[in-house]
Amino acid sequence: MKITKQGHACLIFEEQGKKLVLDPGSYTTPLEGLTDVGAVVITHAHDDHCFEAQLDRLVATNPGLMIFGPPQVQTRLAKYNTTAVYHGDHYPVGPFTIEFMGDLHAEVHHSIPVIENRAVLINDRVFYPGDSFTLPDREVELLAVPTSAPWLKIGEVMDFVSAIKHKKSIATHNALLSDFGHALNNSRVKQLTEAQGGEFTYLLNGESIEI
Repeated sequence: MKITKQGHACLIFEEQGKKLVLDPGSYTTPLEGLTDVGAVVITHAHDDHCFEAQLDRLVATNPGLMIFGPPQVQTRLAKYNTTAVYHGDHYPVGPFTIEFMGDLHAEVHHSIPVIENRAVLINDRVFYPGDSFTLPDREVELLAVPTSAPWLKIGEVMDFVSAIKHKKSIATHNALLSDFGHALNNSRVKQLTEAQGGEFTYLLNGESIEI
C-alpha cells in the first residue's frame, strides 16, 4: 500500500489501482484531476479536514465517491453521498477496509465547544487519530502522528506515540510549523518510534511511503 502526504492532514492511500483520501481540508493543495478514488474519510468537521471545494473536485472526477464521517460531518455535507460513522464501525470499499474509533475532538479550550471526531484504521495497518489522542486497541504497522495544533502540546504527542505499539511513524497535521518547528517536533516522534525498534519518516507535501 502506498501512502502520499498531501499538505497538513491529508493522506492519499493507493492499493490495487484504487485510492482512498483522508481529510482533504482547506490547508491542502487543491486535489485536481484525481481519479480512481472510491472513498473519502473525514475525521471531523473543521475546515482543515473537511472542505467543500476539495470534495467538489473529487466528486467531479469520481462520481460514485463515498464519503464517511461523524454525524456532524454528514450534516455539514448534506449535498453529498455521506455516511455517518461511529466507534466500532467497519466498512469495506474496494481493496480498503476502514475501521472507526473514538468519539470526540481533543479540547482546545473550555470556552470552545468540543465536536465529534473519529480516528481511523485503514486495512488494519495504518492508524490516524484525527484531532484526538484516541488509542487503537492493537498494534499497527504505521502510525500517522499529529505534530502541531492548537489542541496539543508536544508532551501529549510523546505520550500518545509511546502508548501505541507500531513499526513506522510519519508526521501529519503540521501545516502550522516552521522548519524549526518541524525539526523539533519530528525529533520527539522519531526518538519514541525508534525506542520501539521502529522507523520514523518525515514526508514533505507530495512525498510517499510504501508499506
